[in-house]
Amino acid sequence: MGEREAALRLDERWARIRSGAQHAEYAEAEGLLAELIGALRGPARTDPACAARLGLRLGDLAARRFAGGDRAGALAAVEEGLRYGQQAAGHDPEYARWYARGLINQGVWLAWPLSDAGRLPRHPLGAAAESGPTAIERAAGERARDLTRAAVDVWHGLDQHDPVNRRGLAQAEVFLGDRLAELGLTEEAVAWAVDAEGGFRRLLLSAPGAQEAEEAEEALDHIGRQLELRLRFLSFESLVNLRARGLLPERLLPRAVVAARIQGVPEAGIAAGLGLGADQVGTMLEVTPWRAAWRFEVRGPDGLWSALDGPWRSSTEVRNRTAGDIGAELVRGFRESADHPGDGGYWRVLLWWHEEGDPAGARFRHVAGADAPGSPAAGGTPS
Repeated sequence: MGEREAALRLDERWARIRSGAQHAEYAEAEGLLAELIGALRGPARTDPACAARLGLRLGDLAARRFAGGDRAGALAAVEEGLRYGQQAAGHDPEYARWYARGLINQGVWLAWPLSDAGRLPRHPLGAAAESGPTAIERAAGERARDLTRAAVDVWHGLDQHDPVNRRGLAQAEVFLGDRLAELGLTEEAVAWAVDAEGGFRRLLLSAPGAQEAEEAEEALDHIGRQLELRLRFLSFESLVNLRARGLLPERLLPRAVVAARIQGVPEAGIAAGLGLGADQVGTMLEVTPWRAAWRFEVRGPDGLWSALDGPWRSSTEVRNRTAGDIGAELVRGFRESADHPGDGGYWRVLLWWHEEGDPAGARFRHVAGADAPGSPAAGGTPS
């Protein structure tokens, strides 16, 4: 048996173990994978099928390393695997699909520190965040974005009459939106997510099988949640831009109207910017609530800020109110309360849409003290 045939037989055995069709203990599987990777290296130099499989199996090794907490080892393995994957991608559409998925996986692992346990951006405000990523983390996130964009390009280059390729493209666009959101590029993150949403809806209309339909529905649920969250970080200008580009779905218009009103945009300005009637805007504001969350802090003699309890760190549901309206009302109430530190005392309040977050994302902020501005002002929009 030749070197190539022996390697491909090992690959078939590994594929059965990987799929669960054949059981193997962890150590046995590790040994087989190492043997397979070694066996594929020789023929992979000249044979596209072996190169493609070597790229795939180095990706499997990377996944196992990442699951074991070895992110550096995972990135090294997938980086090597992608060189082989790229070498083979032009020889067969299946090899191109494997390569594109590898690019996406590398992007996920590179960007891992930029997301929290719920896979939401840790620093959704980008450069404006007060506690942003390190330079190394940001560089890794930018590399992840570029790799994911390359995966989108690979899927774009495949036959879009094939539903497998259409689904792959839509999934890649979801991942690209996630990578952009992690860097604080929220407007473009929304644009790609909306494009992906359209792709999954077209897949559902093409009468897929039960499993494909279920996967598309799950993807649409995920995208819907992401879009609703990302609207919290969009400036009114970004909302207007997305609307003009046809990338603000009708179902999100009520939340977009509320987002604009929170920022202090008058109703007439919202209607003009989003191409809506005045009555539509008024109705949306009346029927769509938003949650204002705030936190008051007082600075002690040691110079440290301490959050207050009770009504001074809370939230409430409101309708047709700006962040400035709520914030000014809170400031007045605090000044009249027994918790106020008195003239010359240092205190501050931050108010967010939905939940506490980075101070840079506060929709209202006010700082009082000997050297602080004396009047409240609405916080700037973060993106």
